Amino acid sequence: MIKLPGLIDPHVHLREPGATHKEDWSSGTAAALAGGYTLVLAMPNTQPPVTDAAGLQAVLAIAAAKARCDYAQYLGAGFENAAEAAVLAPQVAGLKMYLDQTYGPLRLDAMTAWQAQFERWPHAYPLAVHAEGRTLAAALLWGAIYHRPVHCCHVATREEILMIRAAKEAGLAVTCEVAPHHLFLTKEDAPRLGAGRCEVRPQLASPADCQALWENLDVIDCFASDHAPHTAAEKDGGNPPPGFPGLETSLALLLSAVNEGRLTLEDVIARSSTNPRRIFNLPEQSETWVEVDPDAEWEIRAERFYSRCGWTPFEGMRGRGRVERVVLRGQEVFRDGLVLAQPGYGQDVRSWSSLKRGES
Repeated sequence: MIKLPGLIDPHVHLREPGATHKEDWSSGTAAALAGGYTLVLAMPNTQPPVTDAAGLQAVLAIAAAKARCDYAQYLGAGFENAAEAAVLAPQVAGLKMYLDQTYGPLRLDAMTAWQAQFERWPHAYPLAVHAEGRTLAAALLWGAIYHRPVHCCHVATREEILMIRAAKEAGLAVTCEVAPHHLFLTKEDAPRLGAGRCEVRPQLASPADCQALWENLDVIDCFASDHAPHTAAEKDGGNPPPGFPGLETSLALLLSAVNEGRLTLEDVIARSSTNPRRIFNLPEQSETWVEVDPDAEWEIRAERFYSRCGWTPFEGMRGRGRVERVVLRGQEVFRDGLVLAQPGYGQDVRSWSSLKRGES
């Protein structure tokens, strides 16, 4: 048995409010604990999206009642909310800017809206972008103009990872994350998955793109599941929404790569705990750890998962390394396949930070 620090997933969609048939705060955070994650950062593209104080307070009230692991909630950038967003910065995980294809109504097509957000969002708080290809280049340019850090979500292609490498080498304050499905799947897996179940944003890329991510591992700051659950019926329907579940498979895939010699355990800890905590200014979770059996082999089956969506693109694959026990803030919250934490045990870590700073 090996002992890991509590893991952090900086990119999770919990679908509540608005789509609880896919996932809610209770099922999603149960899935997080089962996957070894003790802290998740929740995305704002819910129904309605979280873009103002009223929406933020509504979702935080839901989370307070239902979350089983610790959390923070992102705020979504809109066309008219730059001023209000800046005021809310201390209360949220960060500002999420959707600059490319996405699920939900938050895509910002006009660069004038980008400019207002880059100009007003406080530099001390994280700004995360969904940006691909040339859009990513434009986002890095805005970051350079306003001398502010930019976190690039779910990097998927060779051109993107090389662009981020060049930006880092030029001294820009840029960090990035990669999702396990872009490390372990490519567009060549699409026929096996099926037309709907291979839909994800960014799309699955080529084997050459996947190889470039592995070859530039030193540029990747975080592993993030981009847990984006939709039901099997929705994925198999006529208009399949993009997104994969990932909370319960990410660590198993990464530990399998450790077993194969493609990663080290230190790589996993750095990109799943140390770096996310630093980049997103997250407080330490005291008396928190994850116990993993590194030699346990198991077959990935969605029917065993806590996630409500009921499927996984990794169905039938074998993982090596299994979460056996999770302790969160001194309490045993997962053991031998059972989530023990009750809804409401999870805490908003941004409220801890506010208390420490003496803010109201």
